[in-house]
Amino acid sequence: MKAIQVHEFGDPDVLKLEEVPDPTPGPAQVVVRIHAAGVNPVDAYIRTGGHIVRPPLPYTPGLDAAGVIESVGEGVTRLNPGDRVYVAGTISGAYAEKALCLATQVHLLAARVSFEQGAAVGVPYATAYRGLFQRANARPGEVVLVHGASGGVGTAAVQLARAAGLTVIGTGGTEKGRQLVAEQGAHHVLDHRSPDYLDEIRKLTGGRGVDVILEMLANVNLAKDLGLLAQRGRVVVIGNRGTIEIDPRATMGKDSSIIGMSLFNASEEERASIHAALVAGLESGTLRPIVGQKLPLAEAPRAHEAVMEPGAYGKIVLIP
Repeated sequence: MKAIQVHEFGDPDVLKLEEVPDPTPGPAQVVVRIHAAGVNPVDAYIRTGGHIVRPPLPYTPGLDAAGVIESVGEGVTRLNPGDRVYVAGTISGAYAEKALCLATQVHLLAARVSFEQGAAVGVPYATAYRGLFQRANARPGEVVLVHGASGGVGTAAVQLARAAGLTVIGTGGTEKGRQLVAEQGAHHVLDHRSPDYLDEIRKLTGGRGVDVILEMLANVNLAKDLGLLAQRGRVVVIGNRGTIEIDPRATMGKDSSIIGMSLFNASEEERASIHAALVAGLESGTLRPIVGQKLPLAEAPRAHEAVMEPGAYGKIVLIP
């Protein structure tokens, strides 16, 4: 089968399309024939070699995908050959024609959801869900600010928060992105490049501030976020690309919190809870993954460049 292989950490051009052996499932494993693979910023971080996750070389990138079960190993009873599924984590890597997965990493995909949409579920929706409900403990009636709400995690967060009864403020850096955020259900949409957008947020909350902020670029926004929080407000740091200086006193008067999170830290129980909720949302139509770009598998280097560019719009997927 064809798969992207990385033989050395580095720039996007280390992603090479090669022939590799077909995988075979062992006990508690399945093989999925991939119809679409999702591209995430974390894939690019891992590729550089600078991420806490550093796979042995060579490796095939990718955590997210969707396709059809091709074969199952001993002891697998929940999944059967021919099932439509989405993949949230793999053993062998998702940028390939087939992927070897633990059965627990594979979830049934509702008929209403395309394979391209299914490839947009894993990391973005699980990250948004974990950030909102497992880390921030967001509750109906609270106000949530989603920075960079037009990307994969952002659109997921808007849909999840709106469905859970939160008031949603989303920001985007382009007119196209802001329109997308509004279409996903945000009550208020602002341009985070506007010099007065922070004042607009304060006005929207009557000066009270927001209860939860999902922060996709903490090295730019964290210091400002602390001034936007309501009493006992929480900032969840989902994305960061550098250092920043903050004044810790900004947290003291409000009993506010800065909460870090990584999807890699979720326990098996937490993962099971996340995907039970996501499967239900996909089945009901509450969750509607947005695919921004579709590229051939061979164009993985271009996909890794695009996923790091500003002006995010939905999820980038690769088609084997």
